[in-house]
Amino acid sequence: MLNLERLRTLDALARHGSVSGAAEGLHVTTSAVSQQMSKLEREVGQQLLAKKGRGVRLTDAGRLLAEHAGRILSQVELAQADLEAQRGQVVGELRISAFPTAARGLFPAALAALRAQHPALRVRSTELEPESGIAGVVRGDLDLAVVLDWYNKPMPLPDGLVKAPILDDPADVAMPAGHPLAGRDEVDLGEFAEDEWITWAEGEFCHEWLMFTLRSRGIEPIIGHRAAETHTQLGLVAAGLGVCIAPLLGRSPMPAGVVTVPLKQRVSRHVYVVWRADADRRPSIRAAVEALRAAAETVV
Repeated sequence: MLNLERLRTLDALARHGSVSGAAEGLHVTTSAVSQQMSKLEREVGQQLLAKKGRGVRLTDAGRLLAEHAGRILSQVELAQADLEAQRGQVVGELRISAFPTAARGLFPAALAALRAQHPALRVRSTELEPESGIAGVVRGDLDLAVVLDWYNKPMPLPDGLVKAPILDDPADVAMPAGHPLAGRDEVDLGEFAEDEWITWAEGEFCHEWLMFTLRSRGIEPIIGHRAAETHTQLGLVAAGLGVCIAPLLGRSPMPAGVVTVPLKQRVSRHVYVVWRADADRRPSIRAAVEALRAAAETVV
């Protein structure tokens, strides 16, 4: 009979494409991955891996078995979800990620509430950008990921995932207190054509949204500085080094010397949580969504 943990190792190898990637995804050593694969090859009596340069690739037999492994593991997860649902208890382990401002703004309250209300549930959290969080859920490395859309730029969502809204997060322009527009009730993006922008890393979803939005208004943005965290961006604004988009979630406390002004055309991002459809009936999933929504109510 095929060993489930060895099939899980094969599945991780197929998804990650390398022994080191599989080891990282499974939170084991590369040696453990190699040992599991050697045992699985002896078990099935066929070669499943072949050398490819310094790495490995799946053989035809390996790809075939990996396809079956993915379906088997999905069915096992579905069975576990159904048993959990029938028992009606919030138990086991829940692996969850969030992008930085959501981790800062939602996780402390939400995860503390889950611990207090469901002591038999063990939550493991990590901070990941939306694309990485979604990929982790698809691969099975995560159970839930808190991600976002911008109002004018949706985040692509792969098939097989379920999502639930958490909050709409309004965003303003943050500028130094001495900026000529700091005293206004509202501003237009076009008024910042000559300002330096403080933005996220190139290639990140939020950075691409900002470039798309500014260019759609006929503005070729001047990028002065890049920082992943909102509070780092606001610190640079406080030093007079530029302006930035400042969503409400995760920006408190505001540094001294920074003023936020709403845009005439309101800007917001839609924060939601995603999980795999085959885990939809797990009470722990539902409990986590409820806790995140309750935490969001204290933000807006």
